Amino acid sequence: MHSNSGDREQRPDCIVFSNASVKRGERLIWQHGDFSIPAGSVTAIVGTNGTGKTTMMKTELGLLPLAGGTVHVLGRPAGEMNRQIGYVPQSYTSDIDSNLTAEQSVLLGLTGTRFGVHFVTKAQRAKVKEAMTFTGIADKAHYRLSELSGGLRQRVAIAQALVCDPKLLMLDEPLANLDLASQRAVVHVLARLNKELGMTIQVVAHDLNMLLPILTGAVYLLDGHPHYAAMNDVLDSKLLTHLYGTKVQVVTTPQGDMFVTPTPDEADDVVPDTHDTSEVAQFHHHEYHERKGRAQ
Repeated sequence: MHSNSGDREQRPDCIVFSNASVKRGERLIWQHGDFSIPAGSVTAIVGTNGTGKTTMMKTELGLLPLAGGTVHVLGRPAGEMNRQIGYVPQSYTSDIDSNLTAEQSVLLGLTGTRFGVHFVTKAQRAKVKEAMTFTGIADKAHYRLSELSGGLRQRVAIAQALVCDPKLLMLDEPLANLDLASQRAVVHVLARLNKELGMTIQVVAHDLNMLLPILTGAVYLLDGHPHYAAMNDVLDSKLLTHLYGTKVQVVTTPQGDMFVTPTPDEADDVVPDTHDTSEVAQFHHHEYHERKGRAQ
């Protein structure tokens, strides 16, 4: 895997939405998507179920047509650069044959789904070993997937996405149904990919807590529009409460760690976040809302 962190400052934006909208049938999922996601960033797509998080990722992969506007990924229209994108679907562990070994599964990232007898080159085996070593599963190469824990299978899925040296890694709910230690291990792999290789990473996530240390920004779907903001702006109690439709408290520990909690039952020595309402309004502010206000 090649490092491209050295030219991080010179790299153009990785994903660019220009007044993009998506429909499913006649139903408008979201519209007025107008933002850019920087190269070298770690971004979460957040929001409640049914708001269009996975739809957004599928749009970026060119799997769903736009109803209007444009989406460019890695400098080209969505779908054209998918060979340089590593994708880890939410259903990976249930979709793939559990009789495959970890090594065979990772190899599929190079050979596609051509089962049966086909020649595997030394170079391909070396790439597979490199990806498995990076994700910490080289010693599990000959284990069948059915013998591995959910956390280890998730790392197999990430290794499979890495063997083609992607510039962008996209993961749909990678921490779902994993125990705490497994979640930490997966986040650690993502942190190394970003810091050591300069890889741009995007994660669909329902719970932000475990990802907070590595996130640089978030795409959030609010009032039918997708927005992008740096994490300090997204981590606001009022905005998150609006996003999730329930009371959400953002708290900061004395060590500076942030947590998003669904209840106000924090310990007494925790300092809550201090964004005021006017700040929230600023990062939920764009021209479409102004037009709407003038029209009323």
